[in-house]
Amino acid sequence: MSRVGALVQLSSDIVKETLERPTVFKDETPLSLEYMPRKLPHRDEQMRFLTQLFRFTLDSPFSTSQRVLITGDVGTGKTVLAQRFGTDLVKAARNRKVNLHYVHVNCREAKGSLFMILKRVLTQFEPEFPKRGFAPEELLHTLMDMLDDKNIHLILALDELEHLIRVEESTPIYNLTRIQEERVGKPIRLSLIFILREIEYLQKLDKSTIDTLQRNIVKLDKYNSRQLIDILKDRVGLAFKENVVADEALQLVADIGGQSGDARYSIELLWRAGKYADSESAKHILTDHVRKAAGSVYPMLRGEYIAALSSHEKYMLLALARVLGESQEAYATIGVVEREYKAVCEEYDDKPRKHTQIWKYARGLGAIGVITASKSGEGVRGKTTLLGLQNIPATTMREQLEAALTTSRKKRVQRK
Repeated sequence: MSRVGALVQLSSDIVKETLERPTVFKDETPLSLEYMPRKLPHRDEQMRFLTQLFRFTLDSPFSTSQRVLITGDVGTGKTVLAQRFGTDLVKAARNRKVNLHYVHVNCREAKGSLFMILKRVLTQFEPEFPKRGFAPEELLHTLMDMLDDKNIHLILALDELEHLIRVEESTPIYNLTRIQEERVGKPIRLSLIFILREIEYLQKLDKSTIDTLQRNIVKLDKYNSRQLIDILKDRVGLAFKENVVADEALQLVADIGGQSGDARYSIELLWRAGKYADSESAKHILTDHVRKAAGSVYPMLRGEYIAALSSHEKYMLLALARVLGESQEAYATIGVVEREYKAVCEEYDDKPRKHTQIWKYARGLGAIGVITASKSGEGVRGKTTLLGLQNIPATTMREQLEAALTTSRKKRVQRK
């Protein structure tokens, strides 16, 4: 047998042998990011509030609209709350013979473009709708006409709204919230749910639009370790064979996840621990499998975390990673990081922000568990803030951020 043939046979044998091993899983689907659970532990209050806000769509169809803002950090359940609510409300509407539809669009996936967003919505109702030849304002009026023709009330959820704000600022949101004013005497067809990480992004909008969005806010706090245990127990029962997850391992997953309050990370950690158990042909998931999983994935470096940061937050993190990587120290003063931050801004053709804003970035990144920020003690001249990275290697952080910023710069050039 040739060397190539031997390698192919070896690869085939490895795959066959791996597939024949026992597994701790019975269904991995409940541990995927796309999975939508039937119930949301510790989000009952928010679900009830949303239902009260939108009950008019069932009690008095087509009489009024609603605008709601859901906000919270990554992993607090914003997306799944909106999707679970939308699915349940549509089901309740169907039972009452009300023609209600819920459409969920991620603004980042739509490249922060109202045109792309509306095109995705329209193709939900007309799959063959033309892909070109319309301005966003025309598409919006076309959508309203289509809703009239089909006698539909649409709840449109725009996820990661900050991407739409960054690219197109106030205009698209203003148009969406004011479209009904141009339809005096016609049935109300459109309600809106906006989902974003921080309310501060709204400061880029005009005052009248801000006032409209701040009337109904659903704020999701980070999960603590106890709450994460409840979420994880639900998934364990669905995803794993009976009694394979040790109680101590589940508690460790919750404790690690509780540091950032991120349910997504905790669920991913549990899934990865199961994979490590399978790789060892272990019958149970133990604490050591969780530790291995935690050492192999850094929550901050998952795609949705980096995408959720503003450009200058990325510059700030990259500056810190470069300083720590070169010095091999555990911490760097904020003054040294700020000088490197200015160099990073110049490298990426952007104007640096002032010192006060740099300090706010540091405080914000510290609040979500990405960096540590503390006052200097002995050995440092004067009083200053020391910055460090939270359980993430500086070289790994640098590589990920440089790749993300390079990709963003290429996209900006292409748009021009």
